Amino acid sequence: MRPFFGYHMPSFTFKGVTGPDLFDRVVELAGAAEKAGFDLVTVMDHFYQIEAVGSEEEPMLEAYTTLGALAAKTDRVLLGTMVTGVTYRNPAMLAKIITTLDVISRGRAVLGIGAAWNESEHAGYGFEFPPIGRREDRLEEALTIAKAMFTEERPSFEGTYYRIERALNRPRPIRPGGPSILVGGGGEKRTLRLAARFADITNWFGGFEEASQKLGVLDRHCEAVGRDPAEILRTVSVPIVLVDAERDKAAVLAGMPADRRGAVIPVTVAEGAETLHRYMDAGFGGFVFRNAAARTPEAVARIGELIKLLRTEGAPA
Repeated sequence: MRPFFGYHMPSFTFKGVTGPDLFDRVVELAGAAEKAGFDLVTVMDHFYQIEAVGSEEEPMLEAYTTLGALAAKTDRVLLGTMVTGVTYRNPAMLAKIITTLDVISRGRAVLGIGAAWNESEHAGYGFEFPPIGRREDRLEEALTIAKAMFTEERPSFEGTYYRIERALNRPRPIRPGGPSILVGGGGEKRTLRLAARFADITNWFGGFEEASQKLGVLDRHCEAVGRDPAEILRTVSVPIVLVDAERDKAAVLAGMPADRRGAVIPVTVAEGAETLHRYMDAGFGGFVFRNAAARTPEAVARIGELIKLLRTEGAPA
């Protein structure tokens, strides 16, 4: 199986880059990712920077404006969010936004969506932040509406939180069946059950043991809803940073804030291939790298070496 690679851009903070030059750097990195062999480029759908990446006050571009502009600056990569919070937009409007992105990009849009979690920006922007159970209920209704608007001519739906009545979505999505749906999050009771019903792609965080145990959970949910688990591409955000040589590992860690050093593992390309083979053996088909650990075209190109190596070698036996 050909491994799938995503380049995620959660950070828009670049040394010496401000104002009107900011998007130029985003375009440069997206272009570098496309050249390096990545299949997917994603941005966060947040309005504040999140604590795991930087300070709340750091720059944050609105996701879909950014993706629409990137559609005109790229040729091949899929484009989406990792992931949109269900509470931020009416789901019918979101389906229209994604369809528009699909048309602009000639069929390269991906709907990334999850239950939302960042209470701070909800308060700041005046969005309702219900308990997690109700957010999951909304996510289920939103996925139902999006799928219907991608695949049906005049769908109607009435739920507890959302409704549509013979909704029009024209022009239609470019790809038959509509854009791929990426369900973000690894909640084993609700989120993975929704992924089994609706997702074409999943993405999970965490170390190998934590992430790999979710594979079996998703398989069981697929069995319960009568779906072939092989239809879902399982990806994982890998905590590795590529370096040229062993001597560079200490420098990478020294250049990071002390509280984030435990979240990354510096490896050479050969070591990175060995690490990813372990995930592939477990059943993962794709990997996501973040620009927080690859902020320059040179760093992205180094990941390209790993991509080429894995695709040349093929999947492990």
